[in-house]
Amino acid sequence: MQTQADTFKIAGREYQSRLLVGTGKYQDMAETQAAIQASGAEIITIAVRRANIGQNPAEPNILETLPPDQYTLLPNTAGCYDANTAVRTCKLARELLDGHDLVKLEVLGDEKTLYPDVMATFKAAEELIADGFKVMVYTNDDPIIARELEQLGCVAVMPLAAPIGSGLGVRNKLNIMTIVENANVPILVDAGVGTASDAAVAMELGCDGVLMNTAIAAAKKPVLMASAMRKAIAAGREAYLAGRMPAKRYASASSPVDGLFFQ
Repeated sequence: MQTQADTFKIAGREYQSRLLVGTGKYQDMAETQAAIQASGAEIITIAVRRANIGQNPAEPNILETLPPDQYTLLPNTAGCYDANTAVRTCKLARELLDGHDLVKLEVLGDEKTLYPDVMATFKAAEELIADGFKVMVYTNDDPIIARELEQLGCVAVMPLAAPIGSGLGVRNKLNIMTIVENANVPILVDAGVGTASDAAVAMELGCDGVLMNTAIAAAKKPVLMASAMRKAIAAGREAYLAGRMPAKRYASASSPVDGLFFQ
């Protein structure tokens, strides 16, 4: 059983849950709340350009359903296609959330694949870090890019497993493993998870956590899937800590032959 001592830190704060979840694409606020509660997540990400966190006083505020005193909010720049827009979005979130400085940066480069624009991501990250933000950054699965973003000062690096919302699972395990092995900041898979086994695989590779939204919200039963993801994250983490057996091409008897009575 996973112990409470197996925690991880982001920007100096310690967390028990290694599952981070988004708040979009649910049928309504009640389903959003129920799914997030079932997930056990402590960090929830909110798309500032799509969800109301106070910028539209006449509309329901998502923070009334998911109060900041119960969760660590992670405003994100989903839907931003250039560095300047991403930076402005983070500054708006900081203003609306009374100086909140932890943000998830994503700068997209293509509307079809939603792959990150790495050059624009670097530009935005550099400006935000200089302005005092603690940046968790969405990027591709390139180990060199991940290393450079860490060296730039990002507090966590979040390589994609597959395109956002695709549900394809971890497509490049070797790159994710390399990123993890070389990192000195938390590495969290972000985007591409489709089901519980995908989340477990990411954790078995040594990732510190997984961020997901569509995999839960687009399930036939989102609350049940949120519960499944919670268990998968824990199981994958335990498997990583346990250390799996070496993979072998041929069979290996579970019971040794040496010492049998009939020999």
